[in-house]
Amino acid sequence: MISPALPLLAVDDLSVIFDVDGQQHVAVSSASFEVRRGEILAIVGESGSGKSVSAMSVLGLLPANATVTGSIRFGDVELLGAPKSQLRLIRGARIAMIFQDPAAALNPVFTIGFQLIEAIREHDKQLSKAEARAKAIELLESVEVPEAAKRMGYYPHQLSGGQCQRVMIAMALACDPELLIADEPTTALDVTVQAEVLEVLRSLRERLSASILIITHDMGVVADMADRVVVMRRGEVVETADATTLFASPAAAYTRELLDAVPRLGARVAPTRGPNTEAPDAAVPVLEIRHLSVDFGSTIRGRFRAVDDATLTVGRGEIVALVGESGSGKTTLGRAAIGLSPVSAGTVAVNGLDLKTARRAERHAMRQRVGVVFQNPATSLNPRYSIGETVEEPLRVHLGLRGSALRDRADALLAEVGLGGAWRERYPHELSGGQRQRVAIARAVSLDPALLIADEPTSALDVSVQARVLDVFRELQQRLGFACLFISHDLAVVDSLCDRVAVMRRGVIIEQGERSVVLGSPQHDYTRRLIASAPVPDPAEQRERRLARLAS
Repeated sequence: MISPALPLLAVDDLSVIFDVDGQQHVAVSSASFEVRRGEILAIVGESGSGKSVSAMSVLGLLPANATVTGSIRFGDVELLGAPKSQLRLIRGARIAMIFQDPAAALNPVFTIGFQLIEAIREHDKQLSKAEARAKAIELLESVEVPEAAKRMGYYPHQLSGGQCQRVMIAMALACDPELLIADEPTTALDVTVQAEVLEVLRSLRERLSASILIITHDMGVVADMADRVVVMRRGEVVETADATTLFASPAAAYTRELLDAVPRLGARVAPTRGPNTEAPDAAVPVLEIRHLSVDFGSTIRGRFRAVDDATLTVGRGEIVALVGESGSGKTTLGRAAIGLSPVSAGTVAVNGLDLKTARRAERHAMRQRVGVVFQNPATSLNPRYSIGETVEEPLRVHLGLRGSALRDRADALLAEVGLGGAWRERYPHELSGGQRQRVAIARAVSLDPALLIADEPTSALDVSVQARVLDVFRELQQRLGFACLFISHDLAVVDSLCDRVAVMRRGVIIEQGERSVVLGSPQHDYTRRLIASAPVPDPAEQRERRLARLAS
């Protein structure tokens, strides 16, 4: 039993050095912080600042090429250097972790029910399989997974990104841990589900006096959840303060930069357009979707309607946002727009070409004029290609460029997204998340697309990197004039970037219109709930919004 006088977790003078091909890379340098019993501590900082490495050090989950020094004490137990048998007794049962990428953390060949039951019975071998199954369903219900009993038979690929994240949170809560380490737990979640998940984490703290170490780039989540905040930069702790003080009067210049980079709903400044930039023209549709329905499944096993009678247009030079909760059908609609999801009813036309009736050659030609930025650049970029080769591939395949013309065009595209020079020789694993996403944008615009589909392009990025990526995206869009369907759950980003907004719920577009009207004077209760759930980077205002939301 941990003495109440001791901090639950004490990290002292932690340093982590990785040996990469004989080169020493310092990931964390002399970092010190503590998590008190019943406290929520947030660690924030830009990509590569050492946040996740510090958290992984606690449970001894770093790779073999890492050298870790300092001290990590869980109560009176020294974790650094502890035998694996002792760590196994602590992992999951007393310290649980929610990993950043649920798609990678869940086993793709087992159902989520099997994986939950396995985790429950591993730490409580007295439970029967039926009792473990009942507890697994209860856990899924506690994190708002719809039709929990039915979802037990689903595989990870059958769930949306947000639903996979909720499964991971349920798994972490299985043994009522004393300390929960949450690495970007709300990255893939829309604002309503995010608010519900944060309430689950908050209730865990209140019910069990558990402590939470939350690693996030979302300053709204920090304002909503954290008692104290640790700010890291380049592996070092630059500031530690209680949340109210940090947001009101940050001491470090870097902390002020982070807060200034946070997009705020309602704070949009009218964009300036260059003299040669055409204004958006909604009357000239580049993407035209009419009464679209998308079904999955079969008549034998049952059919599921992911998109139901959706109508949406994106005009020339327009950025239209598609927002809604996890599993609402946003990504499915985006995939259907480029022929990657089956169209059960309705029509999809790109530049006047109906994809359902188009010949194969016509569809191939159409795809040359459509670019796609996927949600996770770590999985959408080929790990065997350098970033130069990644950008060159569509130019070589579709335009037939070779030699110096190919290299010069790829270098120009990389320079436009701030990755010129020697960057072309690097591989995806050598880049940060923001840099990988910029490569994905460069590849997507390489063929001068008429239409760009951007699926959550900034959801996994910290606020400073997100701001830079959005600047790059905005500049390219204004210069190239492509139409864009921007799929996102971040309403502040949507407000800062988009011209019109469409709101989806359970496969149906329930509201759409001009950005200022939909976000400023929403007509549908669900849209109002989305806006009310969006966290703001101000602890006092966020507390009032949360109490008002719970009272409604």
